[in-house]
Amino acid sequence: GVRLLLNGLCTNTTVKSLDLKGNNLRTMGAEALGKLLRQNKSIRSLTLEWNSLGMWEEGFSFFCQGLRANNFLQRLDLRNNQINHQGAGELAMALTQNTSLQELDLRWNNIGLLGGRALLNCLHSNKTLKRLELAGNNVPGDILKAVEQALDHNQDREAILSEAQNQVNVLSKEVLSLRDEKNKQFMDFVDTVDKQKEERARSEKVSAARVSQLQEALDEQYSIMNSLKTKLQMTEAALALSEQKVHTLGELLSAMKQEQNCVAESHFRELQQQKQEGADRESKLLHDLSAASEKNLLLRNQVDELERKCKVQQDQLFQVKQDLTNTTAELKLRAVEAEERLEMEKRRFKQSLEDMESLRVKEVDRVAQQMEASERSMHDRIQRLEAIRISLDEELSQVKAAALAERGRAEEELIKVRSQARLEEQQRLEHLEEKLRLMTESRDEAQNCCLKQKEMVAEAQAKAKQLSLYADGLKRRLEELQQYVDRKEEEKVTELNKVKVELQEQIGHLEAERTAQDGLREKIAALERQLKALSSNHREALLDKEGEISLLLEKLRMKEAEISRMREEEAQRASFLQNAIMAYVQGSSLGTHSSRK
Repeated sequence: GVRLLLNGLCTNTTVKSLDLKGNNLRTMGAEALGKLLRQNKSIRSLTLEWNSLGMWEEGFSFFCQGLRANNFLQRLDLRNNQINHQGAGELAMALTQNTSLQELDLRWNNIGLLGGRALLNCLHSNKTLKRLELAGNNVPGDILKAVEQALDHNQDREAILSEAQNQVNVLSKEVLSLRDEKNKQFMDFVDTVDKQKEERARSEKVSAARVSQLQEALDEQYSIMNSLKTKLQMTEAALALSEQKVHTLGELLSAMKQEQNCVAESHFRELQQQKQEGADRESKLLHDLSAASEKNLLLRNQVDELERKCKVQQDQLFQVKQDLTNTTAELKLRAVEAEERLEMEKRRFKQSLEDMESLRVKEVDRVAQQMEASERSMHDRIQRLEAIRISLDEELSQVKAAALAERGRAEEELIKVRSQARLEEQQRLEHLEEKLRLMTESRDEAQNCCLKQKEMVAEAQAKAKQLSLYADGLKRRLEELQQYVDRKEEEKVTELNKVKVELQEQIGHLEAERTAQDGLREKIAALERQLKALSSNHREALLDKEGEISLLLEKLRMKEAEISRMREEEAQRASFLQNAIMAYVQGSSLGTHSSRK
């Protein structure tokens, strides 16, 4: 039954204390207990009083092997178990390797002298056993005293180790707190550095954006100047086209006048020729002359329309001139605004540079003060640690000779911890110095960047001056072109006045609002289409005139043919009449002769 119970407890993790007092366990029970001690990790107290385990050597040796392998049991009660010196030797061998057992009760057994010596020898290697009860075992008094001294030594060593462990824990906590503080200071320092970098990057972005804005404004000025150039070229082309159109219209007018003169002369000649003919022919010719006069009136009306179109083109030229004056004024205003913006940007950039410099100086002072405060606190803590070390050395010097080895290890650990702390502090100081060096380098870089930005601003100012000079040159060029356009316009006006004198009409100036360049182009296209339509109409009219002239010529030829035919008929009639008259005369003369006869 005990075997089944112990086998069930091998895997149990909740039972902390087990009391099997007075159960007569014997060999099978001792073996089950050894298995339990090897496998169970939760039992801390085991009571085996009045079980006679020492009588069964094999079972008790198996139990001792389990105790040797166990590292969780803290209290073991083996009273009244008839353990002899051999069992004590087995138990001592188990205790040499056990590191968890603190209390062992072996009262009222048969350990004897040999078992007492074995237990005393095991206490030299076992440093965890604090209480060992050996009453009623026939153990000599000197061995009992030596056991008590060894237990006292273990207790003292345990107390010293606990104190040293506590001090080490305290020192480790302080070291960790120092590390945390240093890490916090370092993170704060890194955050400040990152903030400074971000501020510098933002300032660089702002300056770059301002420079890009200035560059865009200059590009806009360039584009405006180029658009004005294109407009001037377009106006010049339009002027050339208008001149060409006016020239062609004058040529057309002169050609039409000549044609009209020629047609009038031909009609007049035809009328004079046809007056000599019959009344019917004169009426027909008068009707033709009235039709020709109507066509001449139509042609004169077309000429008047062309003159009105010339007036409209001249008005458009005057509007273009006004647009050029307005654009030159706008350019001057935009140039003044660009100069004012440049001045404002210069003042803002100077103010931002001054603010950045003051912030950098304040940040460097604050970082230096923090470094000095951290160095002072580190020196104070090192002094406190040195005082603690001195006190620990004094306390450890008073410990007994048996704890020299443990004290040496503790001192070595303390020296390692101190050296490690000092090394860490030195590394942190070196790291902080490296950070300071990097900060100084970043400050130098920032100063270099500021100098570069100043140089860029100076270059931008020089470019702005060059652009202003270029704009002045363009303005002068525009003024020259304006003067040239004025001269051309004056020449055109004189020519148009001559044309107006020839045509005997006055040209009036009308004020109109300029809608857009696309409207002007559409108007020009409409005018071109109208001119094309007029030219086509003129061509059609000329073709009609030519057709009419050809018809008149055909009619003249027909009239001449009729006149020649009528002349032939009259000649034939005259010849017939002459023949008849001659025949009649001859007949009458023959009659007279016959009557006379």
